Amino acid sequence: MSKARYTVSVKRLVEFVLRTGDLGGGRGRSFTANRAVEGTRGHQKVQRSQGTDYEPEVPVKHLIEGADLTLEIKGRIDGVLRRDGGVLIEEIKTTYARSIEEPAALHLAQAKVYAAIFAAQNSLTEIGIQISYFHLESDDVTPFRQMFSTADLESFFARLRTEYFAWIEVLHRWRILRNGSIQDLDFPFSKYRQGQRELAVAVYRTLASGKTLFAQAPTGIGKTVSVLFPALKRLPEGGAEKIFYLTAKTIGRTVVEGSIRSLQTNGLRLRALTLTARDKICFAPQGGACDVQTCPFAIGYYDRRKAAVADLCAGERMTRQEVEGVARKHQVCPFALMLDSAEWVDLIICDFNYAFDPGAMLRDFFGDDGTSNYLLIDEAHNLPERAREMFSAELGSLQLASARDELGSDHSCSTALKKCVKSLQRIGEALEFENGLAASAEPPGQVALALRAFLEEAEAALASEDSPAESDALRTIYFEVLRFIRVLDHFDVSFQTIYRQEPGGVQIKLFCVDPAPSLLPVLQESAGTIFFSATLAPLDYYRTLLANKLAAESLELGSPFPRENLPVFIEDRIATHFKGRSGTYAAVADSIYSLTGARRGNYLIFFPSYKYLESVLAVFQSTAPEIEVIVQRSGMNESERDQFVTHFDAENDRTLVGFAVMGGIFGEGIDLVGDRLAGAVVVGVGLPQISIERDLIARYFSALGKNGFNYGYVFPGMNRVLQAVGRVIRTETDRGVALLIDERFSRWPYRQLLPKWWDLKLLASALPVRELAEAFWNTPPE
Repeated sequence: MSKARYTVSVKRLVEFVLRTGDLGGGRGRSFTANRAVEGTRGHQKVQRSQGTDYEPEVPVKHLIEGADLTLEIKGRIDGVLRRDGGVLIEEIKTTYARSIEEPAALHLAQAKVYAAIFAAQNSLTEIGIQISYFHLESDDVTPFRQMFSTADLESFFARLRTEYFAWIEVLHRWRILRNGSIQDLDFPFSKYRQGQRELAVAVYRTLASGKTLFAQAPTGIGKTVSVLFPALKRLPEGGAEKIFYLTAKTIGRTVVEGSIRSLQTNGLRLRALTLTARDKICFAPQGGACDVQTCPFAIGYYDRRKAAVADLCAGERMTRQEVEGVARKHQVCPFALMLDSAEWVDLIICDFNYAFDPGAMLRDFFGDDGTSNYLLIDEAHNLPERAREMFSAELGSLQLASARDELGSDHSCSTALKKCVKSLQRIGEALEFENGLAASAEPPGQVALALRAFLEEAEAALASEDSPAESDALRTIYFEVLRFIRVLDHFDVSFQTIYRQEPGGVQIKLFCVDPAPSLLPVLQESAGTIFFSATLAPLDYYRTLLANKLAAESLELGSPFPRENLPVFIEDRIATHFKGRSGTYAAVADSIYSLTGARRGNYLIFFPSYKYLESVLAVFQSTAPEIEVIVQRSGMNESERDQFVTHFDAENDRTLVGFAVMGGIFGEGIDLVGDRLAGAVVVGVGLPQISIERDLIARYFSALGKNGFNYGYVFPGMNRVLQAVGRVIRTETDRGVALLIDERFSRWPYRQLLPKWWDLKLLASALPVRELAEAFWNTPPE
């Protein structure tokens, strides 16, 4: 029987064992860590300056053999110099710090491990170490050189690897226990629902082959457990180290946490960690800023980290509540604790951005040295727009000028910011705008030089211990510019540059038109990917936007619910086009009143915009003052959202009508089971508002031979419609009604995008909707 194999980089080994002190403090963690391009430039410049007796990028590895496991420690030495019978290994670090008195402890430790491995492999009795700091602003190199005996280096390395190996042994014993429980685990329900077994088998086969699957599975099949169960079954077979369950909605995380609890009740042993957003889990007083310089949970964090991680991993349910409890017990930052614990768990439940967003990605798992992961992407219909947001960036003259004003004219970064503002102003002066807008397929390269110069100044200021630039203002504009430069560095044919005139200059948006190329690197490294949702229609649209270069399989499943449980009425005698909406308020209000008057219950009414909602609401309330109404407002906080949903009580003694917007917080991701929701009305086909971004999407995909208008407007809009109606039927016993109001619902392509399992009823030549709805409610379920 082959041994289990574990791998750790030299850098990660050193950081885990030796790092001490405050969260975010100390040299060795600088802002330059976010500057991969600049770091690579510095490394290459130092390496090219060496002679022929210098060998760059030398790979090394060291194996530790246990009784039933092997730990591989690996890395790449920046350079090896063989001269005058001696050997010196070089570790290159880039910096903006103006002066360096001695090498950072972690940098020296990393070099010592490299030296220990290289010396042992080459039978050396001593070896030199040089830490070279390349100053990115001046191109100067500050070297620190020391000689070490191989015996001393081996002793140092032995201490580090022994401590880390002990953690790996604990992890290995845990995985043996976990794998045994998974192998003994039965499907949590006595029988499969319609389509459930088919979905589970397709997921298992896809992950076993390391491929990609797009699965459209209607509400009620039990998608979560049908995808999660086969992924768990694959873990003992060595297909991946971890499972990432990605979802954009809080309710999605809640559902998968519930599924895991159910499986654990049936004998599953699994460490499942839920990642919560920093601003939600931070212990700073509500509304207060997170300040690592003064926060007691950040000061000394690394001195208490390992004990906190071990404590958290001793439990198997690592939800927000458990993380907060352990963090308070050990006085550590809960967000940092989550990230540091991720290495030692089996399943991570998190938002899309932790896998894909360049600014938030968990690079220990998705970077060049990442682990092997299964990606289970729930509510995948949300990913195209989320990905466009992740890979786009904006920067404007007013934004830069405001930051300069806040910092003050005497600030060391003031001149650099002023040059950035002038650079954007020159761009604006050279453009020909139409209605204040312009677009180009070319990147705004002429602004990059000024922005990079500002980053250099800002990094130098932020790295200076006595600089007043540790202000929120500098940090904020620094990261905004950095994000812009990151996107600019990856600008290709899948991007467009949008220019918007603003007072005194221009705002530039680097817009990701096609997210597929930017998603590709993570998806290619995945051990297997499952995209799933109740609304992935049409599948070709989502395959194009999410995985265009990958060979992907598709699966479309029908609804497990009786078709007659959800009559969907189409009112196609009302046109809700934007220009003619003002003439439809009374007709729409009357249609809503007709449906909601057929039976006492709770109803949700979805509109394409707040303005349309408010206009119809005024008419409806004057027509039906006896009906209780609640309204979604723009910018509702979490408490207000929860309160809105709480109104939908199955025990309500009179009709309740909730007015909401399509594609918003109530258009998906809420479960109103049974009598909590009797029906839904959808007004319009949900098309996004006309904008330059949507027009650019349409043009781009038209050039690729697709129907551009569908890609830019129709498909995203109709997904909102499908999601809204999906609120009505959540379980096998649910019954409800839906009403679609718009003349386009009876035309191509809108009609073809409605699910085949919907019981569609066109009202144009039928009885009024109230009579049809009453007939439905008066007919007992079969």
